[in-house]
Amino acid sequence: MIGNPYLKELNYLKEAVLEEISSVLDSGSYILGEKVKRFETNFSEYLEVENVVGVANGLDALQLILMALDIGKGDEVITTSLSAVATTLAITRTGATPVFVDIDEYFHIDATKIEAAITPRTKAVMPVHLYGQSVDLDKIVEICKENKIFLIEDAAQAQGAEFNGKKLGSIGEAGAFSFYPTKNLAAYGDAGAVSTSDSVLAEKVSMLRNYGQKTRYRHELAGINSRLDELQAAVLNVKLKYLDEWNKSRIDCAAIYQGELADAGDIKLPMVRPEAKHVFHQYVIRTKKRDELVSYLQENGVPALIHYPIPIHQQPCYPEFHSVSLPETVRASQEILSLPIHPFMSKSELLFVIEKVKVFFD
Repeated sequence: MIGNPYLKELNYLKEAVLEEISSVLDSGSYILGEKVKRFETNFSEYLEVENVVGVANGLDALQLILMALDIGKGDEVITTSLSAVATTLAITRTGATPVFVDIDEYFHIDATKIEAAITPRTKAVMPVHLYGQSVDLDKIVEICKENKIFLIEDAAQAQGAEFNGKKLGSIGEAGAFSFYPTKNLAAYGDAGAVSTSDSVLAEKVSMLRNYGQKTRYRHELAGINSRLDELQAAVLNVKLKYLDEWNKSRIDCAAIYQGELADAGDIKLPMVRPEAKHVFHQYVIRTKKRDELVSYLQENGVPALIHYPIPIHQQPCYPEFHSVSLPETVRASQEILSLPIHPFMSKSELLFVIEKVKVFFD
């Protein structure tokens, strides 16, 4: 059986976390206070960007970037359909139209197919650094520069991941992060952030997250309510110190999987780009026997999951995109399976998962 790694993590951090939470409660300041400012500074230094703006969640981070760039009705944003639905919701909530491009062998938007999707209405490309690994940023940066369109990084699953030595979220006009409790850097509730080295963009996001006000009760913009609270910022300040260490543990776990499952059966193991530091938010395999394997693993104590079984363009909430042809995306959604991975998984737990996978294919 696999224990709950999140409880193991909490037990490891409990004293420091409780101390920080107590200091918030004692301060009497619970929204956009000193803990938020400290986290914004700490995370901006970690990413090596000029600005980080704390927000309520990853979806809002994406939406606020689009709003700050004046992207809305009549505009198009190129993105992927293999992602959490928040990626597309951010686009449609602004009134813009998502334009889906099929994926490559890394489960990412296929950079070689982006240019064909560009139209006079295209304002941005929003690639997703899915599962903790960078998209082909060299190619995508080049395309965006040549076509004078914005690059918005959805880095919700990629805290600490890199491309050619640069942290993800530091390469485009802006990056969006989620700190949902399952993420590599996680709060104990919803939380998110926008990263950018554009100070004008950062100021606009800061206003938009707080009803569009620059000073109290003077609303320069029509904003939303998406503020990072002090309690979550306090937790993130504690955990940020461990992010690189925990990412290294994830990489070590993935290496064990890679070695032990290389000849396990009808499995395709995850590929890592040569230029990328993959931080394995998820460890995703492919198999044509996916449905049978996931049922077997779950019945035998392995919390295997599917990220994601229904591509966004096939979701019931988006009937207008059901006719879009994305064969590689659909095929992947039918074959992908996430094996458990976490820095607090023990070697014996990893070997337990490996044994169950091997037994299934024997």
